[in-house]
Amino acid sequence: MLVIPLFMNKINAMKKLARLILIVTVIFTFFLFSGAATNDDPLRHPQEKHLRNIRQLTFGGTNAEAYFSFDEKMLIFQTTREPYGCDQIFTMNIDGSDQRLVSTGKGITTCAYFFPDGKSILYASSHATHPDCYPRPDKSKGYVWGVWNDYEICTANADGSDPEVLASSSGYDAEATISPVGDRIIFTSSRDGDLELYTMNLDGSDVKRITNSIGYDGGANFSWDGKQIVWRAYSPTTDSAIAEYKALLGEQLVRPTRMELFVANADGSNKKQLTNTGSANFAPIFHPDNHRIIYSSNVTDPKGRTFNLYIVDKDGRNREQITFGGSFNSFPMFTRDGTRVVFVSDRNAKGRYEFNVFIADWVEDTP
Repeated sequence: MLVIPLFMNKINAMKKLARLILIVTVIFTFFLFSGAATNDDPLRHPQEKHLRNIRQLTFGGTNAEAYFSFDEKMLIFQTTREPYGCDQIFTMNIDGSDQRLVSTGKGITTCAYFFPDGKSILYASSHATHPDCYPRPDKSKGYVWGVWNDYEICTANADGSDPEVLASSSGYDAEATISPVGDRIIFTSSRDGDLELYTMNLDGSDVKRITNSIGYDGGANFSWDGKQIVWRAYSPTTDSAIAEYKALLGEQLVRPTRMELFVANADGSNKKQLTNTGSANFAPIFHPDNHRIIYSSNVTDPKGRTFNLYIVDKDGRNREQITFGGSFNSFPMFTRDGTRVVFVSDRNAKGRYEFNVFIADWVEDTP
């Protein structure tokens, strides 16, 4: 009589073992074929199907806006790190080596770019008229950015020597990028009383205003063929919103919590709205196919605190989330052949305000 219970116990134990093996097999298979973070790719989130071989290039500090040189051998980026109290411009090789200061170490800087020849650089800086860091804006105003009138667009040799002012006015002049074709610079300025987009030749001549609507227009980039531009904008429409915008601008501040993306021809004509989410969309840049745009947004976070990269057709269709790791991912840029992408993220951060530069292989289609 004891044989049957013992036999049944063995069967039940074997069933439990089989179920356990099945569960382990399923989990292993998922992680294997989803390309989840493994020892070979520990910085990648399992859902980041378009990214492979993520490598961290900076370690510590607040790093942002890393952009390739035209020959794609170097990156130029802004960073707040010891001993500097606010953003300065650094360059590094694309493997993260040889990081060196190329701005003056004085004032505050932003938005740097290499010239096509690789022998000179472009960035905005306040060092000439305001050599100290600015105090943080009053927290009672909420989350705001400083658009300081002391910013001037400067050039220097690639090693930072011989800095000179390229574009200046009584207002804010910054956020300059260069067309991949290598013929024009686009930048943001408040020289006419509002934050608008302007273009100019590489030597600073032939300045043209290309936007004309109340509100902030900034962070612009050309398409890879130089024929179009994409940018972020806050366009207040009500009397109260316009009044608040103008009041903040009078204090050299702007509130970036609601930004939409726009595309247009390189001269500003044929302007079209790309996003309409009521969230913070920024750092847009074209994919080398000139049809898609990759950008950062907090659109899927009701609290507005988590930013991820998205890619979308330039007509606003087929939006796809690209990053899932960390709580901040932004400032993307592709190589010309579309096989690699550089971006900034707080993944693997050791502190609250640590943001680092990462580079990854781009996988266009996955099974």
